[in-house]
Amino acid sequence: MDVSASSSQESVQSRREEFLISTDHAKLDLELIHGFLSTCYWAKGIPQEVVARSIEHSLCFGIYHEVGTTLRQVGFARVITDFATIAYLGDVFVLEPYRGRGLSKWMMECITQHPQLQGLRRWILLTRDAHALYEKFGFRPLRAPDRYMELHRPEVYEIRETK
Repeated sequence: MDVSASSSQESVQSRREEFLISTDHAKLDLELIHGFLSTCYWAKGIPQEVVARSIEHSLCFGIYHEVGTTLRQVGFARVITDFATIAYLGDVFVLEPYRGRGLSKWMMECITQHPQLQGLRRWILLTRDAHALYEKFGFRPLRAPDRYMELHRPEVYEIRETK
């Protein structure tokens, strides 16, 4: 991975053939990210301003298809972390036409190898259907599920719309 300056923070980039993975927030396509998340099972109906705020406060990874001088975003993932002890991985996706090319695996490699995410004691994530991908990177079912609690409000975006 190459580390290059990006405004006031450093961004990490990795290239493979005509694809780029970058943590540069300036490259992110908010419309595309919101469009995907607002229709997916885990964030259905999420308002665009909530997506923007979540990106602002996370370490984000965008996958881009380079065609000439044009970058088109084709994937995304977000890490919420204190950069010391814990990280939550969420909002991971690759657009349908780009699936099956190893992009999600490559993105996971970039995420787990990111210099600021080394030495964390715990990583957590939620998935309905991508267990096989995450298992390749050491994720396992909870060892002590009785210790975990959650306050889950899946209807929160629907409630906001009616107010």
